Amino acid sequence: MPDSSVQFFFEDTKPFELNSNGTITWLQQITQERDYQIGEISYIFCSDTYLLDINKSYLDHDYYTDIITFDNSEEEGLLEGDLFISIDRVNENAKDNNIAPSIELRRVMAHGLLHLMGLKDKTPEQISEMRKSEDACLSLWEKIQGV
Repeated sequence: MPDSSVQFFFEDTKPFELNSNGTITWLQQITQERDYQIGEISYIFCSDTYLLDINKSYLDHDYYTDIITFDNSEEEGLLEGDLFISIDRVNENAKDNNIAPSIELRRVMAHGLLHLMGLKDKTPEQISEMRKSEDACLSLWEKIQGV
């Protein structure tokens, strides 16, 4: 079994408290429930401006987004990738949806991890499946935290 590594970085945004041990346990449980393992995953929390530049440079998209996931996996079942999350978008989406930013952040973190496991979100059916999977991940977080 390879060593798993989840790392958190902050680029062009203020660092914040994340409960990294609890978060890593949660991410590992999400993957284990779907028969995957984490190899090396980096979550890079950043600003809208930072992520927009990545979106333009690498994906030729000129719009804001909450997450961009780069899948670096080379081995079946072993997840590796870089997940860039705009804290500005997370906060705006949380406000728009009248939920706590911490809940929206976990939803977006799970969303990127689910992409690494092959879930898509282009068609209405895929979006529906993605939302159900995100909700299951959030329920798992609550279970782990004893909420």
